[in-house]
Amino acid sequence: MLFLIMILLGINSSFAQSRSYDICVYGGTSAGVIAAYTAAKLGKSVILVEPGKNLGGMSSGGLGLTDIGNKYAISGLSLDFYRKIGKHYGRFEQWVFEPHVAEKLFNEYVKKANVPVLYQNRIVGATKKGNQIVSIKLEDTKAKQTSSVSAKVFIDCSYEGDLMARSGVAYAVGREANAEYGETFNGVQLMNGHQMPQGIDPYKVKGDSSSGLLWGINNGSLAPTGSGDKKVQAYNFRICLTNNPENRIPITQPENYQPERYELLIRQMEKRTWKSLQDVFIWSGMPNQKTDINNRNGFSTDMIGMNWDYPEADYAKRAEIWKAHVDYTKGLLFFVGNDSRVPAHIRAEIAQWGYPKDEYRDNGNWSHQLYVREARRMKGELVMTQHHCQGKETVSDGVGMAAYTMDSHNCDRIVVNGEVRNEGNVEEGGFGPYPIAYRAIVPKENEASNLIVPVCLSATHIAYGSIRMEPVFMVLAQSAATAAAQAIDSRVAVQKIDVVKLQNQLKSNPLVDGSRPEIVIDNSDQNLVAITGKWDRQTYGGYGPDFLVTSENTDQQQTIKYRIDQSTKGRYEVFTYYPKRAKTATESEISVFDGKQEKKLTIKDSDVKVIGQTYGEWVSLGIYNFSGPAAYVNIAANGGATVADAVLLVPRE
Repeated sequence: MLFLIMILLGINSSFAQSRSYDICVYGGTSAGVIAAYTAAKLGKSVILVEPGKNLGGMSSGGLGLTDIGNKYAISGLSLDFYRKIGKHYGRFEQWVFEPHVAEKLFNEYVKKANVPVLYQNRIVGATKKGNQIVSIKLEDTKAKQTSSVSAKVFIDCSYEGDLMARSGVAYAVGREANAEYGETFNGVQLMNGHQMPQGIDPYKVKGDSSSGLLWGINNGSLAPTGSGDKKVQAYNFRICLTNNPENRIPITQPENYQPERYELLIRQMEKRTWKSLQDVFIWSGMPNQKTDINNRNGFSTDMIGMNWDYPEADYAKRAEIWKAHVDYTKGLLFFVGNDSRVPAHIRAEIAQWGYPKDEYRDNGNWSHQLYVREARRMKGELVMTQHHCQGKETVSDGVGMAAYTMDSHNCDRIVVNGEVRNEGNVEEGGFGPYPIAYRAIVPKENEASNLIVPVCLSATHIAYGSIRMEPVFMVLAQSAATAAAQAIDSRVAVQKIDVVKLQNQLKSNPLVDGSRPEIVIDNSDQNLVAITGKWDRQTYGGYGPDFLVTSENTDQQQTIKYRIDQSTKGRYEVFTYYPKRAKTATESEISVFDGKQEKKLTIKDSDVKVIGQTYGEWVSLGIYNFSGPAAYVNIAANGGATVADAVLLVPRE
């Protein structure tokens, strides 16, 4: 009778549908996929909820030029993903890739672990009992019906932190004032990066303030340096185009095209010589004649100041902001290719490019993911700050590492002293890899005892700018799922788990399948590395905190011997990390002794090709069977500046 009444009233019966799992992962981003896969491999029942139609977030949405920082920071299943990318392209590992290749791999992860995925479902509510989330209410945007999911632990892997917010957890949006945490690069910052040239008139009619501001300029004033606000760094699309005529769809005039939006681009290029597309875009090549295009200089793909409402907006408003970014970006590409004020050679250059037929086939060959660089940031048990990035403060409960520059795109475009200026860009690096606290991915226990947030984690705006990289999100997601499983097994709040046990588990079982972990011997390991002669320490461009280069003007023998522990037995492929430098010896002499016989090799500097945003590559030294004591890898100087960094042993069955 109740079912009949519901039909007569037009109420979908699935409103009452409820699913129950050990772990619910919200957000099918790269982090969400890895979290769900990890939970399933650990024997937990898990569901992955994705508001859209695709898995992988930005990693399958056009961000093919991976922001690495330092490969030392990437471990576990995150590293496994880039190794799988490498296998696809015939390399050991690779950090540049096509969107559909990444999406295929993410789909394979969930298929391999038998993870059910609830697509096109978004959170509209959460039910709590005390400090525990009991269930979340979901809206199926395709079927126009609602349902609920119950779980013992929830993991929010969305870029927006929607589950976190619905659960009543404290969070921040925008920029803290420098004074709040004693930082120097937070808050309002007027710097030179991605800046407009000096002398650009901001008015529709040059010199006439009564004509109004050009599109893209906000009617605000410059606040004091370091002051806080609610402004959010700019979003954009990472654009995938191709110049393969057989795979190319022409760039045509999009809907809502408004050429007046790009007047600032014309004024910018009046001040600069427009030599190529690279003067306005970071036009990075991807495999198979494709691109990952990003923002460059003062006016480009970033839609500065148009996203401030996005983090806390309802779904309708977000869709409006999203669509505005699509219209702006497609309009920009068309404008550059067709407006008569754009130099003819630039129009000819972009005419060679078009949308790839084999990408985003279910979305009109356009990315399914807006680059939401930053939205909400949880205020958790510990807040990561600039001090952690720079190594002035160090945490002991690290469950992942970050290594990227403290990076913020511009947050505002205003008039300063009668000229157009962008405000908010920060690019401050010069530090090595640093740990991210477990306390930064869990909320305060009184707010939610069964929630983990590895993406919208607890960090200040400027620290988040260093942490917010796709490989790091995947590392933290694996840590989150492993912690969730431990919390369930121990019947404790996620804040009460044994972090040391978690750290050991991540180290001993990095692929969550019981396989032998790989072995890294870093050049700084005094217990396993013997140095002969004089070597200089370099802190930038290597694997880990440093690498070594032979000191010049010495007659001494110069060698680095990496001792392989006698407990290491079995078949391994051995690699050495080769930092590529401007001045390096043309050849490096290396010998590998497996305990029975020695093999001598030569690495030619010209043979090492670095691909992506990194400064070195792993070079294979072959496969060896280690059977006992006295095994080693030895690097000997052979004239010129010989480099020595980490040695890697990868199990091979």
